[in-house]
Amino acid sequence: MSDHPEPPVAPVAPFEPPYYVAVFTTVRTQDQSGYSETDARMEELVKDVPGYLGTDHAQTPGGLGITVAYFRDADALTKWRSNAEHRAAQKRGRAEWYEKYTLHVAKVERSHGFTRA
Repeated sequence: MSDHPEPPVAPVAPFEPPYYVAVFTTVRTQDQSGYSETDARMEELVKDVPGYLGTDHAQTPGGLGITVAYFRDADALTKWRSNAEHRAAQKRGRAEWYEKYTLHVAKVERSHGFTRA
């Protein structure tokens, strides 16, 4: 058991629509050298994008990874997509870390949530 407490598990809260989501679904390669450090840097970097709302991550036991990033508007998503460090990480991901991936971008028109009291 770790000495560091795990953060509470909770999805990103719903936002007032419209907003945008980028759904990145991956299957990774065996060699993940440098992935964790790059992933942590990307999570830090995206927080500086005006209009970034949050990210949800999930990983199946079979190796399918899903990351959903939320952005207030298309301009915020474009700023993230065109960030130089992010572009370099994408290139390295295609060369080293991903067997395959898909990216879906959508405009959210309805959003709600539930939390048990």
